Parts: sequence; C-alpha cells; structure tokens
Amino acid sequence: MGRKWKKQHKMKEGAENRVQRPKKERPPTTNYEELIRENKDFETYYKAQKIVPEEEWDAFIVCMKENLPAAFRLTGNKNMARSLLHVMKKTFFEPLSQLVPPELTQEELDAGEEPVKPLKPVCLPWYPDNLAWQLNLTRRNIRRCEAYWQLHQFLISETETGNISRQEAVSMIPPLVLDVQPHHKILDMCAAPGSKTAQLIEFLHSSEDELSAAIPQGIVVANDADNRRCYMLTHQAKRLQSPAIIITNHDAAFMPNIHHTRKDGSVGPIKFDRILCDVPCSGDGTMRKNFDVWTKWNPVNGANLHGLQLRIARRGLEMLTVGGRLVYSTCSLNPLENEAIIQRLLVEADGSVQLVNVSDQLPGLKFVPGLEDWILMNREMEMIKSVEEIPVKNTNLFNKHLFPPSPEIREKLKLGRCVRILPHHQDTGGFFVAVLEKVKPLPGEKVYTEKDQEVEKIQSATNTQRIKQPPKKKRRQGFREEPYYYFEADEVVWPGIDSFYGIRKEVDAGLFLSRTKQGKKRNIYFTNSLIKDIVAVNQDHIKIINTGVKVLVRSDNKGAPCDFRLAQDGSQVLLPLITQRKITVTRNDLVIMLQNDDMEMPPEIVTLDPKTQEQCTDLCTGAIAFLYKGDDVTIELVGWKGNKSVRAYVAKNDRIHYLRLLGADTSKYEKNKFAEQRDLEAKNSSEPDLSVVDESVKSNNENEESMEDNSSGV
Repeated sequence: MGRKWKKQHKMKEGAENRVQRPKKERPPTTNYEELIRENKDFETYYKAQKIVPEEEWDAFIVCMKENLPAAFRLTGNKNMARSLLHVMKKTFFEPLSQLVPPELTQEELDAGEEPVKPLKPVCLPWYPDNLAWQLNLTRRNIRRCEAYWQLHQFLISETETGNISRQEAVSMIPPLVLDVQPHHKILDMCAAPGSKTAQLIEFLHSSEDELSAAIPQGIVVANDADNRRCYMLTHQAKRLQSPAIIITNHDAAFMPNIHHTRKDGSVGPIKFDRILCDVPCSGDGTMRKNFDVWTKWNPVNGANLHGLQLRIARRGLEMLTVGGRLVYSTCSLNPLENEAIIQRLLVEADGSVQLVNVSDQLPGLKFVPGLEDWILMNREMEMIKSVEEIPVKNTNLFNKHLFPPSPEIREKLKLGRCVRILPHHQDTGGFFVAVLEKVKPLPGEKVYTEKDQEVEKIQSATNTQRIKQPPKKKRRQGFREEPYYYFEADEVVWPGIDSFYGIRKEVDAGLFLSRTKQGKKRNIYFTNSLIKDIVAVNQDHIKIINTGVKVLVRSDNKGAPCDFRLAQDGSQVLLPLITQRKITVTRNDLVIMLQNDDMEMPPEIVTLDPKTQEQCTDLCTGAIAFLYKGDDVTIELVGWKGNKSVRAYVAKNDRIHYLRLLGADTSKYEKNKFAEQRDLEAKNSSEPDLSVVDESVKSNNENEESMEDNSSGV
C-alpha cells in the first residue's frame, strides 16, 4: 500500500467518524438592485463640503440613487472605428429612433411591469470623432423588445472582438487630457483592468502614416500591483495589436526605475513624457453602479486612502520628465482624496509643478472647478476645523496636510483648475481629474548631463574592483514568466521568413522575438526598438508580465516552403511590413470566405473573382493576406492558399464583425430568440392537438369494446 492510498483511507475514515451537524439555512438572496441606496452620513458630509450648489442638492441626490446608463466607445484604428460607427447608426440607431415600444399586456400590468422607454442614444460631445456613446438600455427593455435585444446582441458581439469597449463615460476623460502623441513614453501606474490603457495605446497609434501607425516610436508601460489583474490587462491590450506596450507588475507607490539606453550610449532611468495616475480610491462616485458603496461608506474612508494615493502620485512626479504631463484622477467625490493630494504635491514641488487648465480640451463637458476649502469629519461625524481641534483618538488618522490651504497661498495653488464631474449634470458617475505639468526638476531631483556619463564610467570601473556580496533575491509572487529572446544575426528561421514574405528592408530582424531559446519556436512576436531596449536592460530586475504582439505562428505544412503562417492577432502590425503574399480581393470574395467556416470544405479558388484567381495562380501554397479597400472601409485578413482552395483564419465573432462592415448577411452566425419563439409558436399552431386526438381515439376504443360486450351478451 502506497503513501497516497494511506492518506486517502485516513481521510475517508475521518469523514465517516465526523459528527454530522445540521446545515444552516441560507438567508433568502437579496436582489442587488434592491439594496438600500441611502446613507445619512454621506448626505451630511457632502452638504458640509458644499460640493454641489445648494439649489442643486436635491437633483444631485436623486441622480445618485438612479441606475447608471450604459456607456461605451468604439475602439481600434480610426478607419475601422468610423466604419463600425456608420453601421451602428444605420442598422440600429436610425430604425430604433422611429420604433414605437410595445404596449404592456394585462398580465404585465398586473405584475407591475413598467413600459419600455424609447431608446435615446447620446453621443458624448467631448470625445473625439463621435466614438463614445451613452444608452438608456435596461434589462427590462432588452427582455421585452426584439429590436432592443438585437442591439444588445450587437454590443455584446463587438465587445467580445474588442471593437467596442464598455467603459463608464467619465472614465474616458483622463487619457484625453493627457494629450498623447505617437512619440511619447507613457506610464500607466495603476492600469488594470485596462480600459484607459487601451485609450492610451489607440492615441499612440494615431499617426496618419501607415508604418508609423503600425509601429510608433513611443511606448506604453502599463503597470499594476495585482498579479492576477495584470493578466486581465494583458488580455485587454492584446486586442489592440500594439508592439509598443509592456506590462509590469509592481507596487506603484514604490515603482522601480525603468532604465533605457540613452542617445549617448549610457544607460539610465527613463523619464516619461506622460503619466496616468488613476489611483485606488473609496469610489463613492460610483454609487450609481456599485450600490453596496451606500452601506459601506463612512467619512474616514478618504483619510485612510490619502497616504497611499499621495505616495503613488509623488512617485509619478519623480518619474516624469520636465515638460511632461501627469494626470491624477479618482472616481471619488471626497476632497481628502482629491484636492488635498494635489495641494500637498504642489507645496512639496515648490514651483516645479503647476496645474493645467484643460477646459478647452473637453468641449461640451459640464463640470465644476476644484474645491479650495473643505472640512474634516471623524467617524462620529464630529467636524474638525483645524489641526488644534483634532481629537486625541484621531491623531493617527488626521494630520495637518489634510486641511485646506491657508488664504495666503490659496491663490498661488489655483486648485480651481481641477475638474470635478457631478452625476446630475450629464447623467454620469462622479469623478475628479487634475492635470499637472512639470516645469522644472523637483527639489533634490538629479538632472542627467553629459558629464555624468564620465562619472558613471569611473564609478563602474571602481565598482568592478570591489568584492560585494550578492543581494538577496526577493521572492516574486504569481506566475514566473518565461524570458524574451530577440532574434540575433544568425537566427535559423529568419532567412526563410524574410524570403517568403519579403520583409521591408527598413525593418530590423532583431525586433522579432520568441519565448523559446532551444528547440522549435512556436510563436514569433514583434516589438518596436524602445521596447526591445527596455527588455534587454531591465529583464533581470523588472517583473515583466507581457510584451510584444504575436505576428507569426508555426505551421509545419509540407506543401508550404515557410514553416510559419501569418497570425490574425498581429495582422495590423505585420502586414504593413511585408511586400509579398498579399492579394487584393473584392467584397464578394470576402463574403464568400467569411460565410464559409467549414474547415473540411473551404471555398474553391474558382468561385472567386477572375482577378483574384489570377493573383492566386502566381502564388505557391502557404499563408496569404487578403486586402479589401472599399469606399468607406478597409479590411485586411490573413488566411491560407492551398492548391485549389483558400480560407480565412477568422474567429466566429470576428466573422460577424467583418460581415457587418461589408453589409452582408450575418444570420448564419447569429441566433434570434424572438424569431425562434415565433417559429415554435407557428409550428405548434399548425400541428393538430395530439391530446384531443388521443381522447378521440380513446373514446372510439371504449365504444367499440362496449359494442363487443353487448353483442356477446345477446
């Protein structure tokens, strides 16, 4: 008998001898929407703070207790986003604006159902290119109205493909006011789950030049302290196919320096051009969607988080370059988490940092200026007006830095330049945004000069002569990531890839990488040159969770001269870099390939346009890219060309997306529960009632038996 059997046997015996206790009955579940949305301390606290004009207070509280409308934005490159916007307006918004919602039945009226409200899509005026929208689409409307249900299915499908991002309206603001340019080095300090990071990546790829849009000079470093949330962030970022993002896992308050190679050849810490500092907060601005905040709220939540928020923002300013911009934001209404943080940063910076007025960057957005005066309250709702009045029991919670600025320095700080967004103004959540610009080095901050390079060389030479004990390695939490191996000059697989796809000469082969050094490479990734330098310099001391976009996948096919096929996951990056294996196709060609998902019987080449057939004739078996350029949409897909057939490597939801853009039929991949219910009812109504037939047959049988009995009696 082995050790494993003994352990299992012992556990079994223990279970048999264990006293069986009666199970406790679980309390009945409470509907999440039925939670009490009321907190008198909340109202008392914010009335005293005067965050809302007195005449607007009732409207503010009423709005805070209502459900938050759904908001989303169209993502990806501008061409694709505008095409999808056109489809959404034409297919859904315009017909729905004319729709008369169905009336309630008597049963629904008796059950207390509310009538379906007409759909009113609202375009957020302050978001560029009309790509952000807000909808009053409720579950009740979706359940009762077929047209609303179809719109909901459209939103779900496009969200799964990454072409639509569900995001709270006010959450879209911080990346906008960062003013990102394609050459910027950007740091997102608390990035997960990644909606704002996705915006930063989109802005980084906003160049009009095809190559620069695919491979920008700048980078996005997306960091989060939670290891598991970093993988959620990775999933979100992969949809955007960016070779300029690197995801790290560090405590933002103690973010380590990320080094790079300077133009003079020396190595030093990166100073970022843009930093997003969306810090953890009490979240009382999210009460319209997170209803449990109502019961958990108390006046000291903000003071408890103040120290953490300050450390993160302070570290951000240290990593910011002179002339750079840092955006500090929270989804909190509390001045202790907002203006008190900004006040302390400005005082400590001593003129090296200033607030920026960004009202002109948000046309159409209603907001109020930041507070210049506020009060403190403890858990017992006792008002504390000055440092001298802090109760002894609260000395570990409150300090002098939490109090508002004195009148003599209030004008100098200009806290009114902060942006406060109140829910009742535009039917949103509550939010706070402050934009800081670094005009000169912080007090005590080291400024790198060319002379420092010589000093560093001397120190490096001296250090090599000293014997030092190696530092103890810290135990890292979470999964251990495989290292990154960039292609070297003698890379075995590169000549075959280069000759087969015709990689552009200006593209450095050393920007391709894999996660495997020995044996066959399964996937090949690509990054820009700055990401490569960061990985090379920092891989030993920075915890890198993910980087690079997958562009090639191993496909050991004997009929193809190249062992790697194109990956749809990285088509937006790789296709601008290759000069071969690309053919132009017609709209009808794409529709044929997208509507055929049979892996055994792909579309035959002879079914395609004659010009497409001619292009295929000149190509051998292997991976291929299909390019279609219409009047209002450009589509690029990857696939495979066989001897007699072609196929597109496109997932189901992506097929629906591309068919929508082409204005083709998508019914093959979509199910309509309303239509299915109608078909079922029609089928049932056309068939005879079997129960009636059975009764008739039974009655006839009984009559026959009765007749037989009578005849035998006679």
